[in-house]
Amino acid sequence: MNKPTKEFLNYLQFGKNCTEDTIDSYRRDIEKFFKFLFKEDIDMDKVDQIVIRNFFTEEITNGVSKRSCKRRLTALRQFYKFLAREGYIKDDPFLFIDSPKIERKYPRVLYKEQIEELLKENRKREDELALRDQAILSLLYYCGLRASELCKLEIQDVYLKQRILKVYGKGRKERMVPFSEECRKDVEAYIKMCRPNLLGRSQIIKMEDGKKLIFNNKGRPLTVRGLEYILDSIELKTGTFVNLHPHILRHSFATHLLENGADLRIIQELLGHESINTTQIYTHVTEEAMQEAYSSCHPRAHKK
Repeated sequence: MNKPTKEFLNYLQFGKNCTEDTIDSYRRDIEKFFKFLFKEDIDMDKVDQIVIRNFFTEEITNGVSKRSCKRRLTALRQFYKFLAREGYIKDDPFLFIDSPKIERKYPRVLYKEQIEELLKENRKREDELALRDQAILSLLYYCGLRASELCKLEIQDVYLKQRILKVYGKGRKERMVPFSEECRKDVEAYIKMCRPNLLGRSQIIKMEDGKKLIFNNKGRPLTVRGLEYILDSIELKTGTFVNLHPHILRHSFATHLLENGADLRIIQELLGHESINTTQIYTHVTEEAMQEAYSSCHPRAHKK
């Protein structure tokens, strides 16, 4: 890794307060671009718009999606803006490069009845991990957490009496999220009757790891990949197959709030979205559901 890249990544960490995941994503995008420059025998300060377009043409030809290209372009824009500001290059070649247009995909959500069925069936389980899995489902749905946010939760972030959760989102931004009485019961049961057993299974756990709220079956702190595996296993153990994924519960949380009259600004705060534009996608989800309900239920909807 060259000096400008190291300085840029340090700037992201200490100047922009970016998360480790964001920094790692930027690093990989920059390294991919540098590999292309090395192959084409082009120096970092000799990049122009033609080079940039050739890079993204090659990416798309190799099957990289437009969404991934747009993310990569964002990383490279920030990087070259930093290089120009620090004097490593004279002019910023990314200044007039347009982002690729991508078709917006609306999030898939579960019906309230599907959520209720999932929680009810999982509550019937009697195995040793049932309480943990119930707490996971409740926290994802009743608090609208991202997968990474759930994995980062510590025991001290849960205020059971007040029914409040302290969540650290993107950019390490802190927000307070309320949760339901049902969620409180599920989390409390896990903390009292399951978490101590899981914590006791690890002999070499770090002090800071012991503060985590959720553990895997070996007593290790939960990872995003581990969470996905747990959700897959919940479907198998309950026989409720809804293509379960952490974000589908987050999307369902937001959509159900909106359908029941919650203000979009409140939902934005609960989800930890920096921009209201990100939250507005859920208005299209509910409009789509409304159109589907109208088409299927109105007596003259299909009449010519």
